[in-house]
Amino acid sequence: MFHRLVWMADTIYLDYAATTPVDPAVVEAMVRYMGPDGVFANPSSTTHPPGQKAGAAVEDARQQVAALIKASPDEVLWTSGATESINLAIKGVADARVGQGRHIVTTCLEHSAVLDTCRYLAREGYEITLLRPDSEGLVRARSVKEALRADTILVSVMQVNNETGTITDVEAIGDIVGERGIPFHVDAAQSVARLPVDVSKANADFMSLSGHKMYGPKGVGALYIRGRSHPGIGPQIHGGDQEMGLRAGTLPTHQIVGMGKAAALLTERRNADVQRALELEELLLQRLAGVSRMRINGGGPRAAGIVNVRFECVDNESLMMAVRDEVAMSSGSACTSTHIEPSHVLLGLGLSVDEANTSVRLSLGRFTSSAEVEQAACLIEGAVDELRSLSVEWECVRVGGNDPVEGTIGG
Repeated sequence: MFHRLVWMADTIYLDYAATTPVDPAVVEAMVRYMGPDGVFANPSSTTHPPGQKAGAAVEDARQQVAALIKASPDEVLWTSGATESINLAIKGVADARVGQGRHIVTTCLEHSAVLDTCRYLAREGYEITLLRPDSEGLVRARSVKEALRADTILVSVMQVNNETGTITDVEAIGDIVGERGIPFHVDAAQSVARLPVDVSKANADFMSLSGHKMYGPKGVGALYIRGRSHPGIGPQIHGGDQEMGLRAGTLPTHQIVGMGKAAALLTERRNADVQRALELEELLLQRLAGVSRMRINGGGPRAAGIVNVRFECVDNESLMMAVRDEVAMSSGSACTSTHIEPSHVLLGLGLSVDEANTSVRLSLGRFTSSAEVEQAACLIEGAVDELRSLSVEWECVRVGGNDPVEGTIGG
């Protein structure tokens, strides 16, 4: 079949949280907007039919993305990806509200795009409050409420954590923040493919999305802005009046069409995708349950298809190297995987450095098969056994006679 790519013939791909393959229907839609026989014109060139057709395609895609998150099309702004969307939302609010305060509330579990942006603002004189999760690994609405101040200008929270899959109750947080009239940004890059998303229920002023996390192309994303002018942000890229003057640059029609098609497919089949991911995740955990001292990181609730597990006395880098040709998985966010250091998310959940360094993320998606899950679990179990056979530390644990334990963080 089309989705069994050549490079994947011998590699089981369990890293959907890092990126998803582009759905074949999305590829087919994009191709029509690239070549000399297609609709390749600049969508801002409205003085001739080719440009008008490209512009119409961009607006059709805007409607498709808006429908996915229950927004109005004129509230969806195109960007190059979730990272740019996050920067535009956070820096944009900071610029627009600098006279009202310099305090921002977020969490220690956020994606590096949020944390690094906040670090930048901290160097510019802003004060950042980083909330920590509770014993179940969740950031509660009451913690946000307690952190709010008279000079708080923004709250930014991730809906589905990209490393553990834990779900934050953004609706409860949105109600609290909304009562205070404070702008609220939701990072929904991981959630739109796994949960029903409704910007009104979340009371979100901003919501960042990524094309390549939802079976669309890389290099395109979107930022939902409530009312398009509320609560007001400043542009971060200058050089043109595209996207209501908030994001300069020629729009990539083919990528935008791809994200729109991906959104339309999700609107149709997200429930089926989620149910399948739940079944595959259950199968995966059943097959790994026989591995001694395997534990799941992160409490509930969790979104389907993202599982973070740790194997005592097994270094995650060694484990990934042992199966690198057979199973594609990760030790955390792809945006920080070049740094050999413990996951800040797992440390934020309360794990020790040693526990974080024995953890791997396995993420499933639309094109994962049950046979692949079975085989991957077998390969991982075999690699864990082999690595432990070489570990003096494991020998001490094994001889100590402690029974195998399953559990969640802190368990």
